[in-house]
Amino acid sequence: MSEDKLPVKNESDIISVRSFGRNLAANAGFGIVDQCRITTAISELARNAVVHGGGGSVTIKTIQNDKKGIEIIFRDEGPGIVNLELALKGGYSTVGGLGIGLSGAKRLMDEFQITSSAGKGTTVIIRKWLK
Repeated sequence: MSEDKLPVKNESDIISVRSFGRNLAANAGFGIVDQCRITTAISELARNAVVHGGGGSVTIKTIQNDKKGIEIIFRDEGPGIVNLELALKGGYSTVGGLGIGLSGAKRLMDEFQITSSAGKGTTVIIRKWLK
């Protein structure tokens, strides 16, 4: 299993992380549709880390237990999310966007976990499994 931790501090990093994730997904055996789902989720969450969290890091790795998949972990040390329940509903934005980043990523992936605390940042873990 391979694992890479990448910085996500600006628009260029978002593009690099998307590309890396898509390539890892393809090499792991995901089809085009799931590659697009994974890439879109990466893009949304990486953008959130940059815009809301002031940047952070992304760890992308293949995983295997009884099945094979991909796991992506986003970490930032930003202000945290004050109301997680509201942020996960979709349509809620603190910067005038569409507010679908978190809820969209959650719908696109098989597993979604988020922890956030005021002044300590946010960690989001997403997983997609090969069918």
